[in-house]
Amino acid sequence: MQHNGAILRTSALGLALALLVVGMLSASAVLATPIASGNGAAAGSVYTTTNDATANAILWYTRAANGGLALAGSFPTGGAGTGAGLGSQGAVVLAEDGSVLLAVNAGSNQLSSFQVSASGLTWVTNVASGGTTPISIAVHDNLVYVVNGGSGGSISGFWLTSGGVLTPIAGSTQALSAGAVPAQVSFDPTGQVLVVTEKATSLIDTFTVDANGIASGVTSYASSGATPFGFAFDNKGHLIVSEAAVAALSSYAVRPAGVVTTISGSVVDGQGAACWVVITNNGKFAYTSNAHDPFNDISSYAVGTDGTLTLLQVNAASPGLGPTDLAMSGNTHFFYVLASRGHAITGYAVGADGSLTQVTMAGGLAASDVGLAAM
Repeated sequence: MQHNGAILRTSALGLALALLVVGMLSASAVLATPIASGNGAAAGSVYTTTNDATANAILWYTRAANGGLALAGSFPTGGAGTGAGLGSQGAVVLAEDGSVLLAVNAGSNQLSSFQVSASGLTWVTNVASGGTTPISIAVHDNLVYVVNGGSGGSISGFWLTSGGVLTPIAGSTQALSAGAVPAQVSFDPTGQVLVVTEKATSLIDTFTVDANGIASGVTSYASSGATPFGFAFDNKGHLIVSEAAVAALSSYAVRPAGVVTTISGSVVDGQGAACWVVITNNGKFAYTSNAHDPFNDISSYAVGTDGTLTLLQVNAASPGLGPTDLAMSGNTHFFYVLASRGHAITGYAVGADGSLTQVTMAGGLAASDVGLAAM
């Protein structure tokens, strides 16, 4: 593996924050309590996984036009979770323009696929993840990659049909750096570059993807700050990555060959354990969740047209203890936060200036719940 730049040493504190695993609490009935009325036809959906150690399931919430959530169903994956946090972004994702849902079963080393309809989810298949402890899924058109967190870390690829069938791609499984402890895998907007963040090594890996779906030619770049975790691409293809150890976001340019160059390095938010990242569709605003006590909040950033980052609000929202996974509705009018230790999903309306106004809270979740996807 080629290593470009000085590899940053991850502080013990930073890695501990990034690998934070919360104890599993008994799941109670899940209730959705919109601040504004959630009456009327569903305008969208929000999904999370229970990550239950014996019987994983997808929780489906309908989203009203005002952002309110209502629990609509629970759908078994047929696999097992871990019963604790995964320390990753992308455990559940939507594909095929929202008609297919994919989720990890980290305890049984599988991916699950479901068809999505107005009446709920229909299970399609479970497939082996190509490694152990799958934690994050990437999708571009009909190509799927998963990053496995166990056994040193690896990636594996699959073809996806419009009906949700997953077929492993021969020769696609590749190991990551020794002791990588990955956090996320995702494609750039072109689908030509696959990106993986490695928490323990503070590396950002890029792979180029060929016409056969094989991601190869890995190059590793030193993260601007220690413990790169979650990331997202803006609408101009800039890569924005959180850094748990220093509570910051950095932005990068990613070229078609996978070459990564820093735009804004480690713009700190002054909080703790900045881990998960989402960006609005217009590319103007990025948000990160600060999962460490005593902060437990969301910080917001302005994203320039050239990818430069400016901290907007240190505390843009306070969704409860242990804010982890984040998701935007399909139109990015609403922003949702899973607070693992707060046992809730909280929803916010996104203002034209990037401000967040709470509109709903769905409580009663278990601490093991991971992943968040919305449409």
